Amino acid sequence: MGRLLEEIGYSLQANRKTLEGKDHPDRDAQFEYINQQVHAFRMAGQPAISVDAKKKELIGNYRNSGREWHRRGEPEEVRAKDFPDKKLGKAIPAGVYDLGRNEGWVSVGIDHDTAAFAAASIRRWWEEMGSLVYPRANRLLITADAGGSNGYRSRLWKVELQGLADALDLRITVCHFPPGTSKWNQIEHRMFSFITKNWRGRPLVSRAVIVNLIGHVRTGPGLRIKAELDTNSYPLGIKVSDEELASVNLQRAKFHGDWNYTILPSDTTPN
Repeated sequence: MGRLLEEIGYSLQANRKTLEGKDHPDRDAQFEYINQQVHAFRMAGQPAISVDAKKKELIGNYRNSGREWHRRGEPEEVRAKDFPDKKLGKAIPAGVYDLGRNEGWVSVGIDHDTAAFAAASIRRWWEEMGSLVYPRANRLLITADAGGSNGYRSRLWKVELQGLADALDLRITVCHFPPGTSKWNQIEHRMFSFITKNWRGRPLVSRAVIVNLIGHVRTGPGLRIKAELDTNSYPLGIKVSDEELASVNLQRAKFHGDWNYTILPSDTTPN
């Protein structure tokens, strides 16, 4: 049967992730809008970043996809079952990628992937990296996925960004990629992919190992990443009232104001 299938053009193949659901009618227009915004910010010397959280990683002596050099016949032995270690738990790498400088920051969280964690990661990037290279910045552009902890429908995300805008004294503009297009987010293939390559085949046995492996990513084009462990708690289930949401100093763009908006510091009068 196998030979017959091969003769008529069949072969054993794995699934391929390509289907993203029905395209939104404004998909291409939103991509063009994002490109225009990134170009405008960069030309003005203002920071433009891409943000996202990488998939959660089990911490411990677990199998990690990929291969690494060992003596022939002596592969590194890891646990046969992927049951989470209750003491070590999981790591949540939340990244910030500077679209203009090919530099990144990763906060390795150990609690939950929430809007508060996403905003805290951006704050740490600004304190450790962004403010040093953009000392005259008064605006910040964030490109993000449509869903998840930093999705356009998240009330908490907007409230957290208001706190960030107030603390950093920056006008924060956000552009979300259309639903179903997260793989086009620059951070995915310009930063996260290299992190995955760097630790392929290596068990992530501790939090320190994860932070060090991320921080030692180097590429030919010059990508550099700083990483730090975030041991803070980010509880789930925080509700944002209508009053709290209304207090956000938010300006929606004329084009798709649900995907594109700017959050101003609280004491700034909207234009």
